Amino acid sequence: MSADTDGLTPEQRRARGVAKMGEVYGWEMSDGPGAHFAVTADHLFADIWSRPELSVRDRRLLLLGALTAQGHLDVTEIQVSAALRNGELTEEQLREIAIFLCHYTGWAAGTKLDSVVGKVVANEKKAAEKKAAEKKSAEK
Repeated sequence: MSADTDGLTPEQRRARGVAKMGEVYGWEMSDGPGAHFAVTADHLFADIWSRPELSVRDRRLLLLGALTAQGHLDVTEIQVSAALRNGELTEEQLREIAIFLCHYTGWAAGTKLDSVVGKVVANEKKAAEKKAAEKKSAEK
């Protein structure tokens, strides 16, 4: 798929990219300004993430490996959170990925991924507990 052969207008390409971003990250996305957002939405998500040969989960697994190998923990945290939110991977699967990657990306990198998983899971549990408490308080 390319801009030259798929027949999409620039507006359709942007809409497809923004929709795919929302699917990948599990929250509603809106259009953004600037050239960086344009390349991200119009190419990375409208073209690359939208290709049918790999699922979002498949791409997420590959991305987790690449990010772990490169030490990009900030982006890794976003991906781990999205994988949990979208039901693509469980905490146990993410921890197993960390063990597996220790052997291919280095022990320190895999251990950092495991730490990110722990942090994200703890944050998710804390947010769920807070939401439950707020709901209970509102019912009184």
